[in-house]
Amino acid sequence: MKTILIIQARMGSTRLPGKVLHSLGDTVILDYVVGRCKQIRNVDEVIVATSTLEQDQAIVDWCCDHGVACFRGSEDDVLSRYVKCAESYRPDYVIRVTSDCPFIDYELGNAMMEEMKRSLADVAILEGDLPRGLPMELISYRALKFIDKHGHEARHREHVTYYAYEYSEQFQVMKLQLPEGLRHPDLRITLDTSEDYEMLTRVADRFRGDPLVSSREVIRYLLDHPEVARINAHIQQKPVI
Repeated sequence: MKTILIIQARMGSTRLPGKVLHSLGDTVILDYVVGRCKQIRNVDEVIVATSTLEQDQAIVDWCCDHGVACFRGSEDDVLSRYVKCAESYRPDYVIRVTSDCPFIDYELGNAMMEEMKRSLADVAILEGDLPRGLPMELISYRALKFIDKHGHEARHREHVTYYAYEYSEQFQVMKLQLPEGLRHPDLRITLDTSEDYEMLTRVADRFRGDPLVSSREVIRYLLDHPEVARINAHIQQKPVI
């Protein structure tokens, strides 16, 4: 089961430009994401997929400096960017990660990989609500190419796997039950605004020197320190259109 992991990243965030290269702990956001993704067992390659825009050259430069594979594709058609990025690797499965999740749950990624080895389904669907910023998505490359062919709406092109959730009956689905300790959807552990950045900085400072801290430890810290969780609790995620 050849699996690659693609991290989508760009500098052009509307609410917090350049966020993926903002400093965090002893490094930068993107370094947290890449490092944690590399902890997922049996992933053959971790690739950062950015756009061809000039402003995203900074991401390419960071990848070159840190020995991280990088691909450039469409800015707006993220689905196309994923499919074209994966082409040369000929994978069986693709893990999708967004670069604004510095505490992505690699332990959950390991569990998803183990279950998928047994089921060999088209797509993994998580049963239970997680904090925003922890989950990743696992989908077969065959299904990804199918979505690329049939998903024509803007939401399908931008959100990559959205078609598979919207039309799940067209795919073989593997469902993974989440442990109770992760089910805290009221927590926001992602980066989109200055308030998010302030909260994540507090978390990173608490676990300074340990960028691979378990996501469960991060959740426990936020539950024990509601004053930190409240910093960005009011932020609304942009709706899928």
